[in-house]
Amino acid sequence: MDARGFANFAAFAMPKKTGTSLVYLFTFRDGRGERLSGERSYTVRIPANVPAKQYWSMIVYAVHTAALIREAPVVTLDSYNQAMQRNADGSVDIYFGPKPPAGKEANWIYTAPGKAFFPAMRFYDPDKPLFDRTWKLPDLEQISNL
Repeated sequence: MDARGFANFAAFAMPKKTGTSLVYLFTFRDGRGERLSGERSYTVRIPANVPAKQYWSMIVYAVHTAALIREAPVVTLDSYNQAMQRNADGSVDIYFGPKPPAGKEANWIYTAPGKAFFPAMRFYDPDKPLFDRTWKLPDLEQISNL
């Protein structure tokens, strides 16, 4: 079921206009190798100078459907988002979970308790540091359970 859903997503869910190109990085596991689960909370620090000439975004999909999580108040954050808190060095901390951490609501993406999910980092018009791997996206790290 997971493979069929993902194949459908990859074939039919791409945006209409993406600039020169679009690259997705996605995962189904955290930094310890455990499957991502919606009742847990996670974080990832997106390093500064994301190699995307147009913009970048982080989005979450349900594994079962390879679609957005139904009734989610927040499904994506992107580099155009002025409300999102940025660190002094230009990096951005993104939080995933059923509830936002206190004071981090602007950097939070909803996940549904009891449901597997996968985040995807999208690079619109990606640049060389992504391909030569001089810029790297760290793994998601679990920070709590419900």
